[in-house]
Amino acid sequence: MNHTSHSADEYDAITDAAAQWCMRLHAEDCTPAERQAFEQWLAADPLHAQEYEAMQDIWQTADHLPRSATPGKVITLPLRRRSAWRHYASAAAIALVALPAGAWIGWEQGWLPNSYQHLESGDTISHVLLRDGSQVELNLGTELRFTNYKDVRKVTLVKGEAFFKVKHDSQHPFIVHAAQGQTRVTGTQFNVWKYEDQVKVTLVEGSVLVSSEARDADGGYRLGPGMQASYQAGDFEPRLSQTYAHDTSLAWRNGKLVLDNLSLAQALPQINRYLDAPLLLADESTGNIRISGVYDTHQIKRLVSNLPKVLPVYLTRNKDGSMLLNHIAPPPARG
Repeated sequence: MNHTSHSADEYDAITDAAAQWCMRLHAEDCTPAERQAFEQWLAADPLHAQEYEAMQDIWQTADHLPRSATPGKVITLPLRRRSAWRHYASAAAIALVALPAGAWIGWEQGWLPNSYQHLESGDTISHVLLRDGSQVELNLGTELRFTNYKDVRKVTLVKGEAFFKVKHDSQHPFIVHAAQGQTRVTGTQFNVWKYEDQVKVTLVEGSVLVSSEARDADGGYRLGPGMQASYQAGDFEPRLSQTYAHDTSLAWRNGKLVLDNLSLAQALPQINRYLDAPLLLADESTGNIRISGVYDTHQIKRLVSNLPKVLPVYLTRNKDGSMLLNHIAPPPARG
């Protein structure tokens, strides 16, 4: 498999896995079963071996750094290794957990974070305090990673949805990366929803800057309270909109999914967020059918099975096992 086929999120996940394996294989209590699992992981994708080799490079470099460092003194690493430190900074922080001198130098140079958190919510809404003092609320099935650098705080939303209350720090921006775009703030309250390569940012308080990473990571479009920005991976700029008084974007925080007269084409990304396998549309006419209602986010599978009872649709199963929604055509007019 060519590593260029990986998304940014997949690439980051492989880098994190390489760091975890590097740490386990250097541990004295690493078991034969773990080593066998590592060999299987290594053989699964050529990129796995590439990332693990880079992680080994970081480990060996840090192991030769002095155990005491003079404040203000710049340590110059060989070119290849210095670039590796920058490229694998978030994962390297894990690998260097036992090397305080190396981690201190990396922090001072802005290469390594001083803290790393990997958060997953599973089948319950989770409330977490990040190491910088910010609060984050994770919707069901959400995964994100937080790294705190000397000059920036970074979150990668791998999947799902999260509501952030960011601790204000004008000298220490807070950036959420999701699907080749980013939301930049210094202190505010906002929500980020992600499904596959679709993202929606809803601002509640303060202001945020939403931009395409391919266009201008330091520029972008500024949102005020009540505004939303939506984009897909590869978009040059987000689509902006103003929320209305009874907007239901944050209903998930009360365990609800609200569908307000949406077409099935619009509703399915919100429904599929809660399913193990996505529900598919048979054709455009099925996608044009509209749906409304308030649903329990823990009971979305029941919603799917009940759709034929409330809409002119029926369910079929593809050969690959995926479920398909089909439009029941109205009877021909009598004439």
